Amino acid sequence: MITADQTDVPEGFLSALRSLRAARVRPEVQLTEVPAPRKIAPFSAALNGEMVSPELERSGHSASGRFIVLHDPAGQDVWEGTYRLVTLVRATLDPEMGADPLLAEVAWSWLEESFMLSGARAHAQGGTVTRVVSESFGALSMREPETEIEIRASWTPPEPSPRGGVPFDLGPHLAAWSGLLCMTTGLPTYPDGVTPFPSHRVPRGVS
Repeated sequence: MITADQTDVPEGFLSALRSLRAARVRPEVQLTEVPAPRKIAPFSAALNGEMVSPELERSGHSASGRFIVLHDPAGQDVWEGTYRLVTLVRATLDPEMGADPLLAEVAWSWLEESFMLSGARAHAQGGTVTRVVSESFGALSMREPETEIEIRASWTPPEPSPRGGVPFDLGPHLAAWSGLLCMTTGLPTYPDGVTPFPSHRVPRGVS
């Protein structure tokens, strides 16, 4: 979904969104278009993702998040470019993983590994990892502590060719984000182009 109070949406931005349609993501990741933020950049689009599979239902694990494409034709200094990808992932973890003192470093390494596996190139990466532990008391005291992790990250993809010689492809970046969702739930990940499941495509409304 494009946020556009303006009437003229750049063709380059439309092309970038069309490239998401062909992204290869795991079929456990269900994607849905959602309203994008309007005040950060002149043009934006957003997808929600949720992990859905019988294995996750049995384990009690869950993960969801958001993938946002921002575009400012004039560029922004902090972006170091005219496009910026902003992502969020929330996931529940098993008690052993949730208690790991190095959890934040491990979670950030998942993001870096997802870039490597998808072949996505990026710069000016930044983000935070937050761990929330919920303990139960009273009548619920028999429940084990529950740990939720939240990974917020943003990065800048390589600038599209000014002459249009090389198509601007955001597909690997969406694949990297979906791979991160998989990693937080413990599902195995695969290099780009190698998957034991049929491809799942982005909703056609993203255009």
